[in-house]
Amino acid sequence: MISKALFVRLEAKPGKEQAVEDFLTAGLEMTNREATTPIWFALKLSPTTFGVFDAFANDEHRQAHLHGSMANVLMSRAAEMLASPPSIESIDVLGMKNQLP
Repeated sequence: MISKALFVRLEAKPGKEQAVEDFLTAGLEMTNREATTPIWFALKLSPTTFGVFDAFANDEHRQAHLHGSMANVLMSRAAEMLASPPSIESIDVLGMKNQLP
């Protein structure tokens, strides 16, 4: 059962919008290697604002993701790509629907 999640907001530096978008697109491969990250979305909220939503079975899996390869690479490139540090919100999941047509 999914009970924990994260929402990360990323604001690109002027001229770095494509770099952030490319990073998030490549992030799918990194998160596919994380067995404890079953749900992951890369989002474009506006031309300069991006986000990541991911969900986990428990807090241990959420913490593993926060210390995993995707997070480490993002933090190593944050000063280069982002106008401000990532905004990371921990979320409790109250319910979910996951049904493909």
